[in-house]
Amino acid sequence: MSCAPPSPPGPQKTEFTSRRGFRRGKWLVAVPAHLTMAVSVLVGCASEILPLDLVAAALPQPPTSAATPAPSPSPSRAEPTAVSASPTPEADIPSSEALEALERLPVAARGSMAGYDREAKFGDWIDADGDCANTRDEVLHRDLTGTSSDDGCTVVSGFLDDPYTGRAIRFTRGVATSSDVQIDHVVSVGNAWVSGAPGLLPSEREEFYNDPLNLLAVDGPTNGTKSDSPADEWLPPEESFHCEYVATQIAVKAKYDLSVTASEKEAMIDVLSECPGQELPTGIPFGALPGGGTTQDPAPGGETASPAPGQGTTSPALSGSYRDCDEAWGAGAAPLPSGSPGYAPALDGDGDGVACEG
Repeated sequence: MSCAPPSPPGPQKTEFTSRRGFRRGKWLVAVPAHLTMAVSVLVGCASEILPLDLVAAALPQPPTSAATPAPSPSPSRAEPTAVSASPTPEADIPSSEALEALERLPVAARGSMAGYDREAKFGDWIDADGDCANTRDEVLHRDLTGTSSDDGCTVVSGFLDDPYTGRAIRFTRGVATSSDVQIDHVVSVGNAWVSGAPGLLPSEREEFYNDPLNLLAVDGPTNGTKSDSPADEWLPPEESFHCEYVATQIAVKAKYDLSVTASEKEAMIDVLSECPGQELPTGIPFGALPGGGTTQDPAPGGETASPAPGQGTTSPALSGSYRDCDEAWGAGAAPLPSGSPGYAPALDGDGDGVACEG
């Protein structure tokens, strides 16, 4: 059905009027011109009076907060969404006395070698218990089997079950053979210096140098490859000894309040992850050397180790002797057999014909 556009009603005396609009009761609603046709369609004929609610629905509605769509609800604070936490590096590492001690060590950047002088700052082998055997011979007697001594003071032979290589090594004291077995500072003297040793008293540094906790008789050539390297730069070739080796370093650094670097600590943690229940070594105390000529039963399967390249009688030539063993070690020439360039009796503390043995 077609209807003509409605004519606006005339003004009423008793009611408010507008130029165009529709009445409902005594209230008039103004309708915009562009909605006139739309309203006509809605009402069918212009002669009908529109309900106010229909007219209001046809008008543009201003936005209100109530009409604004609510955002998607976030998870309740009382019931957070479960998220699996990423494991920390230590999450799967078995607890151990060694790991706990490592966590207590100070972590610091590696210090400077300025002022380092091995002999002047740490001293040399001493006879701590006054039994005529210095620290080197004490370690040889402790770590070797089948040891013999002519005077009860100096070890002249024995067999080493080398912890660094897993090999059995025959030890014979002599100019060309003493360096087959060396005494290693597990925490090297140089590493101790850059880890806090300058802050120790001179007596404490001498104690460190001669501490049985930090000393091992080992294969000489292998010890030469270690030099002053910390755990993040060097570990023994024999993997089965890694746990005890790292635990010993931790025990020594804890005893003398020495630090570790971040990378050194990380390397130690990597090793200890394979060592459930690893305890801290306490060190094997020195015992009395056997009397003159007394010999223990030799260990079976011993073998004679070949001297390290550049050691024994092939020490590098040098005009005159070294100022001290520290200088010889720094040049990579130690130990120094008698008759080799650089040897001097003053450097041979035990008078066995080999100076700066370790």
